[in-house]
Amino acid sequence: MVTNDRRQAGFLSTRRLASRRAVVGVDGGGTKTQAVILDADLAILGEGLAGPSNPLRVGIANAAAAIREAVDQACEAARIRRTDLVAAEIGLAGARRKELSARMRDALLGLGISEIVVVGDADIALYGATEGEPGLIIIAGTGSICCGINARSKTMCAGGWGPIAGDEGAGAWIARRALRAIAHAVDGRGPATSLTSIACNYFHVSDPNDLSTAIYAPTITNERLAGFGKHVVEAAKARDQTAREIIAEGGRELGSAAAAVIRNLKMERETFQVAYVGGIFKAAGELVLASVREELRVVAPNAYLAQPRFTPAVAAARMAWEHLNQLALAV
Repeated sequence: MVTNDRRQAGFLSTRRLASRRAVVGVDGGGTKTQAVILDADLAILGEGLAGPSNPLRVGIANAAAAIREAVDQACEAARIRRTDLVAAEIGLAGARRKELSARMRDALLGLGISEIVVVGDADIALYGATEGEPGLIIIAGTGSICCGINARSKTMCAGGWGPIAGDEGAGAWIARRALRAIAHAVDGRGPATSLTSIACNYFHVSDPNDLSTAIYAPTITNERLAGFGKHVVEAAKARDQTAREIIAEGGRELGSAAAAVIRNLKMERETFQVAYVGGIFKAAGELVLASVREELRVVAPNAYLAQPRFTPAVAAARMAWEHLNQLALAV
């Protein structure tokens, strides 16, 4: 009998692209982990997906396991072995702290990749937005943060404080704002909203008054709340006024973070791109972007919103090649 391992080994030995040097870039967040493999010509060879890898939410071991799974899927798609990868750039939500990024790098040494760099998810997103040129990136997914770089290569971030102290405009924040509005509506302290019935369906209760118990169940994680945030966006698209106000407020908060970065980097008079990435922008579109644009117009009239040049995972892989080239020049 031929085992799965032997079948895989045969597949790789006969079809792998052994002659092509490759690197992997990883974008790890609170909901999913994406890996992309690029060859020396910056062509995509393979991609892989896995579960969340924010070490502050799932722990270092679980984050490392998700990264390994995503990388292995990408390797299978690229028809190469993991040991064929010459470098990896890992961008992780929650890895802005040097101590945490060092611990994550140690946990990933078992991948067998000689050069591994662990940075924050905002670092790879910013590179994907501007490719090193002056500009900003706003991230709004499960969490939120804004980072920028000016013409002097100085970087600055605002936000990224997590679900307790921040994450304004992100999925879980939107969900919490919606639940507050629902509580007011049920009590008669605020206007009625279709969000009430939507929340009952999402949290599996028949009586709105039971939401006060359901939302505090141990199974209600930040990621689960972020999932409800997507339903709030859908309600806003269906013209629920309360939902629209919440999404607009989220946009103003994200725009405020961008304004703080712009002021700190002294870019008010310059012309530059403000890119955006994350599930909230993808889901809400102009409903959230309109408020962001208004905030930007006040502080930096020449700034403009645009899509990033590369996805964060592709940007991470390009950064891996850049780091390899820097190492080669230093030798």
